[in-house]
Formats: sequence, structure tokens, C-alpha cells
Amino acid sequence: SLVCMELSLTAVELSLKNGRHHCEGRVEVKYQGKWGTVDDYWWSLKDANVVCRQLKCGHALDAPRGARFGSGVGPIWFTYIVCKGTESTLNECNSFHIQNYRKKKDFHSNGVGVVCSGFVRLAGGDGPCSGQVEVHSGKDWTLVSDGNFTFLTAQIICAELGCGKAVSFLGDVSFRESDRQVWPEEFQCKGDEPELRFCPRVCCPGGACHRRAVQVSCSAYTEVRLMKNGTSQCEGQVEMNISGHWKALCASHWNMANANVVCQQLGCGVAISAPKGAYFVEGGDQIWKARFHCSGAESFLWNCPMTALGIPDCAHGNTASVICSGNQTQVLPQCDDSVSEPAASAGSRESAPNCSDHRQLRLVDGGGPCAGRVEIRYRDSWGTVCDDSWDLNDAHVVCRQLGCGEALNATVSAHFGAGSDSIWLDDVNCTGKESHIWKCPARGWGQHDCRHKEDAGVICSDFLNLRMVSEDQECAGWLEVFYNGTWGSVCHSPMTPMTLSIICRQLGCGDSGTLDSSVVPREGSRLRWVDQIQCRKTDFSLWQCPSGPWKHRSCSAKEEAYISCAGNLLFLCVRAAAFSDQEKLRLRGGDTECSGRVEVWHDGSWGTVCDDSWSLAEAEVVCQQLGCGSALDALQRAAFGPGNGSIWLDEVKCRGRESSLWDCAANPWGQSDCKHEEDAGVRCSGERKALLSTIAGTRPGPNPVRGIFSLSEMLCFILGALLFLVLMILVTQLYRWRAASRALSSFEDALGEAVYEEIDHLVTMKEDLLGGTAQGTDTPAEDYDNAEEVPVPEALPASWMMEGDMPPEENGMMASQTGSSLQFSEEVAGPGKEDSPWLLQREEGDPGYDDVELNAP
Repeated sequence: SLVCMELSLTAVELSLKNGRHHCEGRVEVKYQGKWGTVDDYWWSLKDANVVCRQLKCGHALDAPRGARFGSGVGPIWFTYIVCKGTESTLNECNSFHIQNYRKKKDFHSNGVGVVCSGFVRLAGGDGPCSGQVEVHSGKDWTLVSDGNFTFLTAQIICAELGCGKAVSFLGDVSFRESDRQVWPEEFQCKGDEPELRFCPRVCCPGGACHRRAVQVSCSAYTEVRLMKNGTSQCEGQVEMNISGHWKALCASHWNMANANVVCQQLGCGVAISAPKGAYFVEGGDQIWKARFHCSGAESFLWNCPMTALGIPDCAHGNTASVICSGNQTQVLPQCDDSVSEPAASAGSRESAPNCSDHRQLRLVDGGGPCAGRVEIRYRDSWGTVCDDSWDLNDAHVVCRQLGCGEALNATVSAHFGAGSDSIWLDDVNCTGKESHIWKCPARGWGQHDCRHKEDAGVICSDFLNLRMVSEDQECAGWLEVFYNGTWGSVCHSPMTPMTLSIICRQLGCGDSGTLDSSVVPREGSRLRWVDQIQCRKTDFSLWQCPSGPWKHRSCSAKEEAYISCAGNLLFLCVRAAAFSDQEKLRLRGGDTECSGRVEVWHDGSWGTVCDDSWSLAEAEVVCQQLGCGSALDALQRAAFGPGNGSIWLDEVKCRGRESSLWDCAANPWGQSDCKHEEDAGVRCSGERKALLSTIAGTRPGPNPVRGIFSLSEMLCFILGALLFLVLMILVTQLYRWRAASRALSSFEDALGEAVYEEIDHLVTMKEDLLGGTAQGTDTPAEDYDNAEEVPVPEALPASWMMEGDMPPEENGMMASQTGSSLQFSEEVAGPGKEDSPWLLQREEGDPGYDDVELNAP
């Protein structure tokens, strides 16, 4: 266990230079008062691990050579260092004596570097900028107790991780792993420390820290402002503080919903208009090109879904601007409730609030902001749109209004699930040129003759999805992205470890991955959508990572990315072997097998789960456990109808990465303060496989949504069955051998007396046989059993040869008991040998074993 004490070790002083933070850079060593470098001869990840441990920077992620972080100056103290990787300091490693090797030769072009994981991290959240606080003890990651944890400490952690400012922190987070260690100190940051390791620390009271963790959420996007004539007002150019730098936002796909969020966030009322480039100032910072997809109901702009992948550079001067109505108390003109609204004149467009801006639009349950069921917020209530007369023209208006490009499909019949509450619009008949869906001709608000099974939906060109294409693996293959209605490849340049980590985590395949450059390039022609992906610590998904623009040919076929994630075949076998938990979980009351009320089996009966603390993290575990892909929504208040029986679970709290719902923290079984009106539900992405294949119009391929039994899991099952079969054969053989041994020992005394009589009998029989032969007769001796009466096949089957002298009858019985793969004795010895296709394959060079089981379904 960890002990709270000061350790004093005499060690060579180290520092890292030219990195992005103190745990990354060129390795420099201080000796005799002078800082020098280390040559990269035999430099490895084990050596880098020791450097990271000595600097309290966690573990090594990379050990770059060739002066990646620039050439150093001064002496070169080491040219040869060999560490086991377990040493506490660098001077515990085997190395030549320290001396100034620069006097002999300048090795500065061969300087070494390290990239460490850092002293602190946030684990188990939606990305590297949220989760439970953990620090590295020098050997492993250790949880930090919530004792005396403050918001100032959270701010220090977020700043150190490059995650902007702290948005929130949550204490009293339980964790089920009883064997996990807790950091034996409490951090007491004042707020001005550059990193967590510089904060004052005290031992936990009584030497025992709380067995409760603390969870922190950070944001790289920390402030927003409207700048006009150099001052911040309620109108002007939209600028955002991104990781400490103010950047103007691009007007590409900027809309009134985004503008409304900015105005409300700043306390400036509602948005009146969003002119492009109206307040552009020359010489400003680089324009931030990411696109925000707000519904208008968000409290902060950075809470809106955001995409940066594939977006081209912003045109000069094309910056987003907003004109707000003023403070929140300003009285706005009364709006007409009619659906179709006349366009305002040019003179009044910027002086009067747009009544349409009181309404909001969003897409729900589609797996992203640009696909899903169409919902409109009207009179403080979200409602749906009926699919009567719903077509691509209507969908075009929705996609354009949301900044999601053009419409690919206008779905009907509640393709994305049935909504609830009101149905606001029916018989919508757009021309496709309207700016808002409620400006299209339609029935009056709330007037319809529909039910929710007729809810309309859309899929826009900016809808994105991700998958790996492989013949037999789920967590390795060619990376492909779905964009503009078509699947296309992803190019591998530069693909840093951070990028690979985000990709694998998004696919549910572990926290790390590698590029496999040894795979032979694929044949055939396909789109190669995007290149130059560079994910950052602040990105939660691949869609937020900056990259080159969308192109049909972003790279050559040889540069397509083939990625292997931590979720390999062995992991899948282990997961398949422990699949029994799936049978204890089910969904009921939904419109698909991957949506519905969550029910669990316990103590001989099915029961429900209370929605207290129910969120997407818990829903993600349920969807993954059932093989239904990723969670799209975590529903509460018995959205799929109230259940019956017991309410087995309450206050379920998952990280989102657990393999089973039983691995999550929760109240004891059956202890809840809920009613069935609070039953929890989920909606998973599993039903969307056919949707994407249909829309894409391309060749079928593996889908990121996982089925209940994948090809990899089926292969594991078959291999396990074959192993069991071999073990059964060996056990049977062992049993027969032991039985024969026991029979032999029981007759050893009698055998000693009978052997002489048997020899006399054999001598007499031999003489009779020889006499019969000399006389030329065909009649054998009276007590001689003529073996010629038994037909002998030309070649004995291999299964008989394995049994030795076992008679065919016994061999046949064994075959029928051990499996169908052994039931071929009659085919081999029988007359129909030449007519069997299986036997013809054997004659062409089969090595002599039965492989029928390998093709079993």
C-alpha cells in the first residue's frame, strides 16, 4: 500500500525541453553544474519509462530519437544507457561513466526525447478532459480522494491537461473495485500553481483517505464574446477563448440557433440576426473553422455538438457575427402563431426580432446532430412532425437550418423511433428554399391526424459515422468514415497516438491503437475522404479533430489507414466466454430489439432499474452488453411504459466502459425509493445497420454496430468446441487404457500357470498346420479358426489405427458418442468412396485429419 512520507533519493537531475508541457521534450541531464544531453544509441521505451518515473510524469508513451525536440547545446553526458524499465532513477540503470562526449564527437543531432503520460489524468469519462482524477504513483495510476477537494484544484488539473477551464467537479463518487488504492494525500491548491504536483499536500486525516473518488469535467472552450470596435457588447463578431487564445468563429454553417445560444449565454436576450463578416477586423487571430450544431436550448456554446473533421479553411473575412436584442428583460413584439410567416423587409430585418427565433429545431436519436427524428420546440415544449407529404424538399430545409449540409433522405414511419408529447406540424409542403421549417406551408400548430408512429426524420450530408472493415475482426481493420451518404477510407497521415486512442475509444475497442503499415493495400476503387487528422487532448470524438478538407481522393491507396486497437481477438474470446451476463439483461416495450425499458434478472424474477442518476454512461454499458452498438439516448420516467415486479437497481453509476451493468456502482439489490413511473430505458444504435447500408448505396461491409455473435466470437466458440472434443477423446482413451490395465493385473497369477499350457497348445497347432500343408489338403485343424472367412478391407481407416486392436463395433460406438466429426468409418471403408466429394478433397492432399468441424455454423 501507499504510504504518505517524504522520500529522499540522490539522483541525477533531469529536465525535459522543447515539449508542449513539462512531461514531454528533449532529455537533459545536469552534471557538475552544467546541463547536457543524451545520445540516442540504444535508447528505448524502457529508458524513457525511468525518466518519466523520476520526473513524476507517469509512464512513457514514446521514446523519440534523432533530436525530434531539437538539438541541445553544451556537453553530451551519456552515449549509452540501458535500463530494465523498473528503476526509480536514471542513475540506477547500466551505463558508461558520465563524461563530456562532445569533446570527441558532436552527437547533438542524435538527441533523445520522451513523451510521458503525465502526473495526473482524468479517466473513465467521455474523453481525456473529463472523468475521475487519478495520479501516477510511479508504478500505477491511483485514485484521488474527494477529501477537501476544491474547484481551484479542478482548475489546476484542467489547465495542466490542456483542457481549458474546469466546468464542474463532482465528489462522493463511489467505485466498486475494493482493491484499488487511494492516493494517501490531499491536494490543497491555491489556484496559482502551474501544475498539480506543485500544490501543497497533507496526509489524509488519521492516515486513511475517503474511499470516494472525485470527478472533474473540463472544457477547452471557456469563454465567448461579441466584439465591436474593440469592446465587448451585445452585438459584434463572435470570438471564443480556445485553450487560452481568442479566435473569431467562421460563418460557415453559422445559424440563428447558434446565435441564440450566444446571446442567452451573455445575458443579451435573443438573437435578432446573424450577419456574416459585418464586424470583421483585419489582423486578428486565425479564424476558428469548427462548426457548432446548436438546437438553441443549450446554456453555453461549447455544450452544442461540434465538428471540425473535414472542414475546409474559412474564407478571408467570413466571420460569424450576432446582433442580440439586449438584456433579458427587454420586451419583444408579440409573434403571430401562424406557420407560414411573411419575410421581413430589408429595412426591418435587423431592427425587429425574428419571431421564428423563439422556436428551436433539433434531430433526435440519429447518432449525431445531423440525422434523426425532427423535433421542434414551440411554446416551451418539444414536439414532432408528421410524415404526411414529407419529402426531400422538407428535409433540405431542416438540414440547411441546422447547418448540416444537404438532405440525403427524408425518413418516415418513425424510422428513428417514436417521439412523445405533441405533434406540432402536419402536411408540411416546403419548396426547399425556405430558411426555417416553420416557414413552409402546413396545417396550423398542433393540428394533425397522426400518431407518433408517423414521426418524420431526416439524414443530412454532414451526418458522420465510423467503422472498421475486416473479414474476421471487430477491433482491427481498414478505417472508414460515412460522409455525404457514402463510406470512404481514412488516410493515415499523421495519426498520432492521441488520434488512435480517440478512434479506438469511439469504436469501443479500448484506449489505444497502432497503425499497421505491413498490410497489403486493398484492391478496388473507393473514396478516400480525409487526411491530416490531428486530434488533441480536448477532443472527445474523431468528429472534433481538425483535419484536411473532405476530398474524393485525399491520398493514394497505399496510404489508407489500417488500425489495430487494444480490443483484439483474445479480448473478444474472453468476452464471449463471459457472455452469461447478457442473459440477465433485456429491453422491453421498445420499437426495436435494441430499445426499450431496461430489465434485469435477479433472485429468480425480472425487475426494472430506477432512473435516478441514469445517464448516457449507464445506457452505453447496457447497449454494449446486449451487442446493440452505442447508446443514442438514456430515457427516464418510464418512457417505454412502466414495468412490474421488483425495482432491482437504483442509483446506478457507470463510467461507460464496464463490460457489464453488474460492474457499475449501485445501491444494494432491491433497495430503492422509486416507483415504476421512474423506470429507466435506453435507445441503442444497433437497429441502424440496414439504414446506413441503404443510404450509402455501396458495397456491404462490416458495420460498427456489434451483433450478438460476431465472426470473431463464433470462431472462438468453434475453437473451444474442437478443444473440448479433443479432450473428450483423450479422456476416453485414458479410461480404456486404465480398464485394460486393471483387467491385466487381475489375471497375472492365472497367466503364470496358463502360459505353459498355451505354449503346448500352440506347438501342437503348428505341427497340425505344417502336417496339413505337407499333405496338400484344404481342411484345417479341428480347433483352428479359419481367419480367411473374415473379409479384410484393403486399408484400415485412420480411426481404427488410432484404437490399436479395438474392434470395429467399439470404434463405431465411440464415434457416435464423441461427435459427428468421427462418424465417417463406414464412408471410408464402404463402397461409395469414389462418390463422396469430401473424400475427393481428402485424396487431393488432405493431411489426414478431419476439418469438418471448422466449417460448422
